[in-house]
Amino acid sequence: MQTINQINIPQEAFDWYDEYAHGFIDRRTFLSRLAGLAVVGLSANVISAALIPNYALAEKVSFNDPDLKASYIDFESPEGHGTGRGYLVTPSTADETTPKVLVVHENRGLNPYIKDVARRLAKAGFIALAPDALHPVGGYPGNDDEGRAMQKSLERAKIEHDFIAAARFLKGYEKGSDKLGVVGFCFGGYITNMLAATLPEMVDAAVPFYGTPPHESIIGQIKAPLLLQFAEMDKRVNSKWPGYEASLKGNGINYRAHIYPGVNHGFHNDSTARYNEEAATLAWSRTLAFFNRHLK
Repeated sequence: MQTINQINIPQEAFDWYDEYAHGFIDRRTFLSRLAGLAVVGLSANVISAALIPNYALAEKVSFNDPDLKASYIDFESPEGHGTGRGYLVTPSTADETTPKVLVVHENRGLNPYIKDVARRLAKAGFIALAPDALHPVGGYPGNDDEGRAMQKSLERAKIEHDFIAAARFLKGYEKGSDKLGVVGFCFGGYITNMLAATLPEMVDAAVPFYGTPPHESIIGQIKAPLLLQFAEMDKRVNSKWPGYEASLKGNGINYRAHIYPGVNHGFHNDSTARYNEEAATLAWSRTLAFFNRHLK
């Protein structure tokens, strides 16, 4: 049986999946396009199954790891949905010097991959909090299609305020130091950029993975160093990068950008065929080194 990384999927399928995952086309259109691909030995069902996340593949750090303590914690969000909830993971060795990192999910809620990212950070010596934007409507439903629809049904401004509230909560959390980093993926990459601009006195380092920029009017407020991670084949997000980079340069903001060759949007997510082990490993090692340098 082929694994997701052994299937030779045409680039068009990755592009169509990106359109589908971000609401530009519906599932029927996505599957119809896949059915039209003349790929020897691969059906539309095989390709779609490879592209849609299989979260059993995403667990790098067990939720039972004895070096970690994981729990759910609520925080107040008066300008958002009133109350937020997040997955908090603390290393057993945490003390007053342990820095904190907010982990921001994609556009479908707190799925198992993002929870594992939080555990990976805790394993590396950070207190990690991964909020769930879907908490006001019952939390991540266990299904990405449903999660995506649920997140789309929520008011965008209130979601943003929930993440602002989460950052403030984590910054002031009783355990650990007062150093705060943010890392996010896709929608979470945008939120990471937005938080760096909205909370310049609070965010000490930010790592957006394939995230679009914040509003032009607030880019100049960014004070934290940025490490921006992009996928070469990600035309949608990359089209925004030249303008964003010009603004960062024009405002004298400390940043470093990496564009990983030959990989697609979502290359760090190890639960789908978009995953690229070499690029994901390099990007993650750079992320940890960046946080270690600026937060510890």
